[in-house]
Amino acid sequence: MKRLVMVVTALLGLSLLSGCGYNVMQANEEAVFSAWGDVEAAYQRRADLIPNLVEVVKGYAKHEAETLTAVTEARTKVGSMQVTRDTVNNPETLAKFQQAQGELSSALSRLMVVVERYPDLKANQNFLDLQNQLEGTENRINVARTRYNKAVQDFNTSIRTFPNSLTNKLLLHLERKEPFKADEGAKAAPKVKF
Repeated sequence: MKRLVMVVTALLGLSLLSGCGYNVMQANEEAVFSAWGDVEAAYQRRADLIPNLVEVVKGYAKHEAETLTAVTEARTKVGSMQVTRDTVNNPETLAKFQQAQGELSSALSRLMVVVERYPDLKANQNFLDLQNQLEGTENRINVARTRYNKAVQDFNTSIRTFPNSLTNKLLLHLERKEPFKADEGAKAAPKVKF
């Protein structure tokens, strides 16, 4: 009889342990880190393309040095940031990363305005190829950020719902992850002037 009670207790303990969410929360946190890696890769692709884009534009727009300098400086600032997998655990570092990427996006937008002034440049095949690459990269960045936000949502939900919340509180002590947020300027619609 004592043996039967021990077996039943062990089986009950195992069934409770399997429903505690420990593995689910670990898997969800790894999904956040993986999605963050995709975001970093997309941003790195953009940073790698920018020097080529700048060089092509330089050949056509020598007197637009201010815009080209802004793009180069923004890229340097982004490249100098030490971004690791722990960045997702630090809201301040994530905000700084997001701000640097926003400054780079703004500088690239100004560069595209410069390009509009040079019809020959717009027709140059090298420039068109780079522009298509950059456009594709911006789309990849958006997709990667969206996937990251989804992974963060799944993770945050998994650590806050019962019984996972108890397991997290007692064993794991995992913190909520911060999703990407829109830049402050994104709330207002851009004004188009001709």
